[in-house]
Amino acid sequence: MSDERLGLPAIQVTGVTKEYEGGTVRALDGVNLMVQRGEFVAITGPSGCGKSTLLHLIAALDSPSSGEICVEGHDLAHLKDPSRYRRETIGLVFQLHNLLPRLSALANVEVAMIGTHRSREERSTWARHVLSELDLAGRERRRPPQLSGGERQRVAIARALANDPPVLLADEPTGSLDSAASASVLALFSRLQQDHGATTLMVTHDPAVAGAAGRVVQMRDGRMVDGSA
Repeated sequence: MSDERLGLPAIQVTGVTKEYEGGTVRALDGVNLMVQRGEFVAITGPSGCGKSTLLHLIAALDSPSSGEICVEGHDLAHLKDPSRYRRETIGLVFQLHNLLPRLSALANVEVAMIGTHRSREERSTWARHVLSELDLAGRERRRPPQLSGGERQRVAIARALANDPPVLLADEPTGSLDSAASASVLALFSRLQQDHGATTLMVTHDPAVAGAAGRVVQMRDGRMVDGSA
């Protein structure tokens, strides 16, 4: 990382709007958000308030109608290779784990490293290490249907961490889990922040889940209403 980037926040969102249907629907309305390196921030609010839309823009899965988004010094409006940005700069975790059901947990993590400098052997070794860090040692050869819901989500987190990204984006990561599995996943996010300095931005509609973060940002009707900076 360059010295110039070291002085920048991990995520900087400035005046972002997102419109659909020819401008008749405004999902985001002048959103500003700053997340410092190493922070664990939760965005909460009612369904349809724009929180997942914002996360998708930060992941460069979509583009804003106006405004600026910078992540780890990358101006997303000028990305030459969005796939490389998603592979190297961010890790994505969704409510539905999106694992490949016919592949083992190990192979699901290895897939994320295809296209990197790592050899096949190095990918396997590193995937085993990441799974072990997430308390999944011994389950490497199990396929998703053979794992519990909490274990599947931890494999999805391992996949998101496979390329050691500086930023982790989680969209309703506990939405499909029971209370015990949810608590395990939230404890993992906290541990990643404390032990590894991971910058984590999590979207949730559940105030109890949001309470696990170090800072809570509230959204309503496409706008930030509290805690954005």
